[in-house]
Formats: sequence, structure tokens, C-alpha cells
Amino acid sequence: MDLHVRYEGDDDPDKCTARKLSRFDLAELHRSDRATPYGVVLNPHAEQALSPADAERARKNALVALDCSWESAGEKQFTLPGEHRALPSLVAANPVNFGRPMRLTTVEAFAAALIVLGERNCAERILSKFTWGETFLELNDEPLRRYADCEDSGEVVAIQREYLDRE
Repeated sequence: MDLHVRYEGDDDPDKCTARKLSRFDLAELHRSDRATPYGVVLNPHAEQALSPADAERARKNALVALDCSWESAGEKQFTLPGEHRALPSLVAANPVNFGRPMRLTTVEAFAAALIVLGERNCAERILSKFTWGETFLELNDEPLRRYADCEDSGEVVAIQREYLDRE
């Protein structure tokens, strides 16, 4: 699956997981919406949840992540081409936001999406470049497996509701 990043460059470059993925030729960075390819876009503000039903479209086109600081994520308007999908609730393992729900880095978002879309080996490969990558998989093992077993977005949302009701 081709991984692409709509890259803002407003994070600390030393902590930017998108840049590291690019250095290892695991993802391609794009500086404008127009240059970013059509695909399944991981967008925290999307109205529909990512589900295994999106796998064929992502494989055929691309999986696209938005990379910008959390402080500016709500302010930015992206006009990326593609099918925008939100990731279901997961917990961050990165050192900056460890244990915080839905404060994922770009690599965590990609890994979660890849697992939901049936590409666990690819998720493990990109996470292996980070010392805390395995921790992300351990923290989110049960929900990721359950989300990956869903048929569609509605089922993903129902499972997410179960987790959110526990908190």
C-alpha cells in the first residue's frame, strides 16, 4: 500500500515521524493539497470512520495522512482529494503524548489504519523504525483486532462506543 503524507512541516523536525518514514522511503511527503494523490485520507475531522471496507480503495490508490501539529490541526482546512476517514479511538504510545487518547503521531495513524485495512505486516514494518513502535501495538492490541474484524464503518463506531463508555 502506498503511503503519502500531506506535510505541513510545523512540528519539531527531530520528532516528526512523517519525516523519518520519508527518510526510510516508507512514505512520500507532499507540501500542498494539489500535489497529494487521491486516496483514503486519514482525517480526524472526517464524518465516517475508517473500516476494512476502505481497504480496496486504499490499495488501489493510496493511504494519505495529514501531518501537522496538534495545536493547529483544528484550524487548518485541507482540501485533499479522496475519501476522508477518521480513525477510531486509540491510545498514543509516542513519548510526547503517551497514554493520551487520539493524540497519535503520523506513523501511529498509518499503523492503525494499516491494521484496520488488513495490512498488519506493513504496520509492524513502519513501527519498527521507532523504539516505542511495539508499545503502540501492545497498548491497542484488542481494539485494533476488533476494528479489523468489522465489516463497515457502522460496526467500527459501535465498537469504539464500547471503549469510550468504559472510560
